Amino acid sequence: MKKKVKNEFPPGWDEARVRRVIDYYETQSEDEALVEDEAVFSGQDHTLMEIPADLVPAIRELIAKHSRDDNPTPDKRAQERA
Repeated sequence: MKKKVKNEFPPGWDEARVRRVIDYYETQSEDEALVEDEAVFSGQDHTLMEIPADLVPAIRELIAKHSRDDNPTPDKRAQERA
């Protein structure tokens, strides 16, 4: 007898949501997929680049610092106002 595997989902996700996402992409035409992909890459807020794997930890740290600077905690905002 096979042992049933219990799926674990990220917060806010459940099996129904996963199935909707799968259905969305499985029924999407190639033209629809192309339009969606082009829309993602046409924005000016983000870019893709190839970097050496050994630099990834440093890049992640820079991104985290940038995110923290752009979204200060309530305590940091209070200090900035003082």
